[in-house]
Amino acid sequence: MDKDFYNSSSSNKLGWQPSWFGCEYFDEELVKAIKKWQRDHGLKADGLCGPGTYRRIWTDRQSHISDFEPSRPVNSYLPGNKHIVHNGEFIPIEWDKVILWDDPSGLSIKPGRYYDNSGEETRVPTLFVNHWDVSLSSESCVNTLNKRRVSVHFCLDNDGTIYQVLDTQHGAWHCGKYGGNKKGIGIEISNGYYLKYQDHYIKQGFGERPIKKDAKVHGRTLDPFLDFYPIQLQALKALWLATSDVHNIPLTYPQNDDGSLCTAVHEACLKGNFKGFCNHYNFTDRKIDCAGLDISGLIEEVKAFLSDED
Repeated sequence: MDKDFYNSSSSNKLGWQPSWFGCEYFDEELVKAIKKWQRDHGLKADGLCGPGTYRRIWTDRQSHISDFEPSRPVNSYLPGNKHIVHNGEFIPIEWDKVILWDDPSGLSIKPGRYYDNSGEETRVPTLFVNHWDVSLSSESCVNTLNKRRVSVHFCLDNDGTIYQVLDTQHGAWHCGKYGGNKKGIGIEISNGYYLKYQDHYIKQGFGERPIKKDAKVHGRTLDPFLDFYPIQLQALKALWLATSDVHNIPLTYPQNDDGSLCTAVHEACLKGNFKGFCNHYNFTDRKIDCAGLDISGLIEEVKAFLSDED
């Protein structure tokens, strides 16, 4: 086996660099360094940085990075002065309910649940992936993500609060090994999905959730399920606008030949070639989230807002 070629290919797929092992190039010195690191950490010393070695060194690197506390802009706690964070830099967002992971009431993803890009050049996300969390709150969702060792960058709660739980400089484990994870920004939108939870939302003071009927995905019609609150959709549009602006993610979505929203498996999403806004179901027919979400209509509303600003 050509170990130099293997490591180079693995680096492109997984996102690690020779510098992680104290080397500059994909050569014999890197193979030796990987072998030493593997021996020191009880792994098979074959000199190949495959998925197992990558996950171990990634977790090890993250454990040595101190908790990041961004330097806030003046008055950032005041209404109308909210921000999201990319690579330690504050990005304005037109939404008053935004809580960062280091805020007193913030939620956060634990180390080892995401691709660590600390100290590397700026990651350039090219797509945004919507998920529903099938949880009753964002707090519950984050607890579940951490237990499952997966992650997203944002959680959107029932009252429209946007929690940024991870700097978008990092790649999250949420969707598609080479597409959504490496090139995407992910959000979990709070929604228990099943109709049996309607009483819970009413008792908690959120009011009745809309019910989505006749939603279709992957060629089948789903049974009625709980839909998103209008305030959640307003918050989602604000977040789309902010991320589109800072990362130049185009305001597009996967479309069928007739221009309608594509609800089949989208190979471009899976391979990371699609640029724009999509749903988890666009990556695999094993997922149905976020069926019924009118991406095309919401995108047009965001565009209209930009036109009014001009």
